[in-house]
Amino acid sequence: MLSAESARVVRGSLPAVGAALDEITARFYATMFAEHPELLDGMFNRGNQASGAQRQALAGSIAGFAGALLARPDTRPDALLARIAHKHVAVGVTDDQYTIVHKYLFAAIAEVLGEAVTPEVAAAWDEVYWLMAGALIAQEARLYQEAQVRPGMIWQQWTVVERREETADTASFLLRPADGSDAPPARAGQYVSVRVLLPDGVHQLRQYSLSGAPGGRLRRITVKRVHGEGPDGEVSGLLHRTVRPGDELTLSVPVGDVVLDDTDAPLVLVSAGIGCTPMVGMLEHLAATGSRRPVLVLHADRSAADHALRADTNRLVAGLPDARAVFWYERPSAEEPEGRTGLMDLDGLDLPGNAHVYLCGALPFMRAARDRLLRAGVPARHIRYEVFGPDLWLADATA
Repeated sequence: MLSAESARVVRGSLPAVGAALDEITARFYATMFAEHPELLDGMFNRGNQASGAQRQALAGSIAGFAGALLARPDTRPDALLARIAHKHVAVGVTDDQYTIVHKYLFAAIAEVLGEAVTPEVAAAWDEVYWLMAGALIAQEARLYQEAQVRPGMIWQQWTVVERREETADTASFLLRPADGSDAPPARAGQYVSVRVLLPDGVHQLRQYSLSGAPGGRLRRITVKRVHGEGPDGEVSGLLHRTVRPGDELTLSVPVGDVVLDDTDAPLVLVSAGIGCTPMVGMLEHLAATGSRRPVLVLHADRSAADHALRADTNRLVAGLPDARAVFWYERPSAEEPEGRTGLMDLDGLDLPGNAHVYLCGALPFMRAARDRLLRAGVPARHIRYEVFGPDLWLADATA
């Protein structure tokens, strides 16, 4: 897909572009938001902007896509972009916004690299950008079509039916469509965006996994309150402080590419902290469909009291014909006497070699778990991970 001449130029300029990507993306976002402040109202996450996570993820995706094109110039690495496409649909990205991004991204490249950006270099990277944008636009169009919504028109009002306190800083919200319509189709493991109006008049979005069964008319999300100053916790804090039964929330259609497969292969669900939420959603689906596949649930947390959805996990595991769970807690607790003390340790566990594994938790936790799983003989192609927020695993791998 990438022309031979552009491949030659991109290969020669990739070291310089890659080394400057952090500065390029920082300038890109600053200039774009200065001239289009409306993009910060209801689309971009202020917390990810403040931490630099969004900038790192963008740099990693560009470098990763360019590298994949160079490795196989006759193909377009669409699979590399699947996660990004789902994230874009979750915030309502539309085709015309790729033109805006192109304008400010290439202006930033020219400003940072200066005379190194010859017309030849600009044309080659322009080809890379539009190959990447074209692949994303095509994938997003398909996702919008599958969700039966027009591009960008992803929002629906939901009524809070029930609020349940799971732990001291985690609450679940059970929701149904406010207009009495059917809930949009969802798959176990997917997530929704929640859109709220903050006290300063700006809308912000956050994504939360569906922690209940994806079928039926009800949906459940489980929200952990993020503490501390700054924008990271402004949405979760608002939900915890203000949302009660009878209130309404604005939710997107369900999206997410890390979904429970429909095979009979043994299943291993590995999570830490609030990473348990998509795993419980998968367990709810297995129970609702009468699944008989072998399931091993592995979870690590600070303590049993901090373990959100612990009672649900135990109930679901007990109700499945071939399921078991192992919990690790940094602090032992009488509430879960069989829980192991310390960090998760997979050594000595009987892990089936043909298992399909799902990971969710902090990035260092998932890296360590994946390494142990690979050493235990689980094929890399059978290990999938869900990351909350921008995918910095790809960015780190590219770096």
